[in-house]
Amino acid sequence: MSKAIEINDSNFEEVINSENPVLVDFWAEWCGPCKMIGPVVEELAGDYEGKAVIGKVNVDENPNVSAKFGIRSIPTLLIFKNGEIVDKQVGAVPKGVLSQKLEAQMA
Repeated sequence: MSKAIEINDSNFEEVINSENPVLVDFWAEWCGPCKMIGPVVEELAGDYEGKAVIGKVNVDENPNVSAKFGIRSIPTLLIFKNGEIVDKQVGAVPKGVLSQKLEAQMA
């Protein structure tokens, strides 16, 4: 089973420039809604193995990436395609919502 990859300030650019869509979950240890959506993000990593890149950025440990994208509320999930943000979701949502957003980028 594939797991969400840990994304940090140093590997961020490399990860988002994947040829597949990339879902990035900006989260923190102390964030309640982040803990709710964390397992969903892990499930998506398994569901979309080989079709999309699913990763997580701990905002406390990676302030540069968080600041670059103006992350003010967490969880914030950004979807990138060819290195550009194509979709954004702020707050915890059901798995189906995130699946739909990813599917839209695969068409």
